[in-house]
Amino acid sequence: MKIERVQSQIVRLPADEPLADGKVAPGTTRDIVVVRILTRDGIEGVGVSFFGAGMTNALKTAVDDLGAVIVGEDPHQVERIVDKIRTHAGSSGPSGVFALALSAIDTALWDIRGKLLGVPVAKLLGGFRDSVPAYASGALMRTQSLKEVETAAGRLVERGWTSMKTQLALPGHTSPEIEVDRIRVIRETIGPDIQLMCDINQRWSVYQAISIGQRIEKYHLHWLEDVTTCDDYAGLARVTGKLTTPIAGGEYVYGIQPFRQMLEARSVDFVMIDLIRVGGITQWMKVAGMAEAFNLPVVSHLIPEVHVHLIAAIPNGHIVEYMPWTRGLFDNPPLPVKGVMAVPNAPGLGLTFTREINNGFTR
Repeated sequence: MKIERVQSQIVRLPADEPLADGKVAPGTTRDIVVVRILTRDGIEGVGVSFFGAGMTNALKTAVDDLGAVIVGEDPHQVERIVDKIRTHAGSSGPSGVFALALSAIDTALWDIRGKLLGVPVAKLLGGFRDSVPAYASGALMRTQSLKEVETAAGRLVERGWTSMKTQLALPGHTSPEIEVDRIRVIRETIGPDIQLMCDINQRWSVYQAISIGQRIEKYHLHWLEDVTTCDDYAGLARVTGKLTTPIAGGEYVYGIQPFRQMLEARSVDFVMIDLIRVGGITQWMKVAGMAEAFNLPVVSHLIPEVHVHLIAAIPNGHIVEYMPWTRGLFDNPPLPVKGVMAVPNAPGLGLTFTREINNGFTR
């Protein structure tokens, strides 16, 4: 079994918001690099990467250059291939575009392994459960008005969601009072039994996180996420120690080494691992193991079509973020039903790119 080709292309999906039918700017897209790895025996694996924004073309080039290095390798030997890629990249890693490109390749290799062995990736990695809870993400954004958020939150409840995420650190004219009032309105709209998370996207100082965080404790958030700069582990630990609301963090962290520092500092209560920034499934699982050693649950960030396997595989998997940015890539994406996602039964990731995307790969 040998790798024959690694192919990639840029796919531009409409930037829609289907969970609560939210408004989006006309003509905006989400630019994603899709990858497929083909073996000489006709097995192929799929992977995705993004965050490139203005560097999406550079990301595709990185995938192509690193992919060329692994032609002729045995796809079963994932660690060996990852090491070869790192060596070839020299000092350009371990973060940045290198990690984003590595992730797509690594994910496709695990897809191949699952197909070769005839089992879903979730079972290949541990198979702890067959389904996982999911929460609605991306429908309650800080750029929306309070009325728009209130309407969208009610719509999510009507559509059967039992967990959802909003945002604070509002743009423009804001204040702690305005921020607190926004959470109050959402909580009153959805009721006391819905899990409500809130993302700050690193926009608060440590002082603001503690001050505003204490004011919203009475609204019983499931977690506050990325409250301040992601690598201020001591600052995050101060916030975590001051609030009864759990703190989630990790989506902005590249590679596995920073997670050790985060965990040792007791910076977070929920470890959020981003498949792309961490460097793929191989590295994701290593961080999940570290989190288990610290008795902490793991949550995902984006790409729920792959993360359903990862959260289901491990004993400390908590919940999948369902933000449907990538579901348009696939003919058969796993979809949540009343806040639950079932692990696909097909071997590998159980994902097939749409015909249009498959036709876009060079033959």
